[in-house]
Amino acid sequence: MGVVIAVILLVVLAVAVLAGASRRRDRSAVGLSREARQRDATNPLLGGSDADVAPSGREVEAAAVAARSGSDVAAVESAPPEAFVAPDPAALGVSRRQFFNRSLVGMMGFGLSGFGGASIAFLWPQGVSGFGSKIKVGNIVELLADISANNGFLYKPEGRMWITAYPNGAVEKARATYSAPELAGMTAGVEGGFDAGVIALYQKCPHLGCRVPNCVSSQWFECPCHGSQYNQVGEKRGGPAPRGMDRFAMSVADGVLTVDTGTIVQGPPIGTNTTGQEAEGPNCIGQASGH
Repeated sequence: MGVVIAVILLVVLAVAVLAGASRRRDRSAVGLSREARQRDATNPLLGGSDADVAPSGREVEAAAVAARSGSDVAAVESAPPEAFVAPDPAALGVSRRQFFNRSLVGMMGFGLSGFGGASIAFLWPQGVSGFGSKIKVGNIVELLADISANNGFLYKPEGRMWITAYPNGAVEKARATYSAPELAGMTAGVEGGFDAGVIALYQKCPHLGCRVPNCVSSQWFECPCHGSQYNQVGEKRGGPAPRGMDRFAMSVADGVLTVDTGTIVQGPPIGTNTTGQEAEGPNCIGQASGH
């Protein structure tokens, strides 16, 4: 938040400096330069005393005629010139220099405003959705039905997660093994009166990060990269993985499961087997020995 305030103050200060510079240029552009005033002072058509006024062409011509004829001819004096009056700056309107100065200041101010707005938009916290955010997955009763319809495994691509059922009979062992953020979904079956709880597992294998698919025949997760195997709730059963599958923090409100994909909890250590589930059929990946 301090960075946002600093950016706003910087933009306001820059605009104030540009506006002050524009006003100074406008004041200097309105007045006449020293050279212009000197030229006006020496111009007989713009002012000065009668003695300084040169004779007109007609007067010169009349004097020449009088000299030739030898008669006295009275020279007709022309009307005295009117005194010079400086033009009203307000009447003249905006000069070319003022126009360019104000245009330049306006464009610079517009550019700084755009830059400041973009900086604030970049620094302002944005609402997120999908992976990395809290995802409302759905009603637990409906999730359990979808899990059963998908042969025990439900994949949610928006959260990069697997949703599987957690048996109510294993809840007591789970409470002694797992943390509160994991237990919220696992104990939902017992606490909410559902047929089972649920667990949200991260799709990545904790060995080298491969995406772990399910094996319908064995009812396990089996990694095709290096043969790591996990039971239906992500507890390691074989292969080189250093632990069970990582899982997400969960919360249940009014029977609706919400998964926080921004909070990843490390999988259980090797040897954890709260459900006691063995392979229910042939493995999809060759049996791998534990390391």
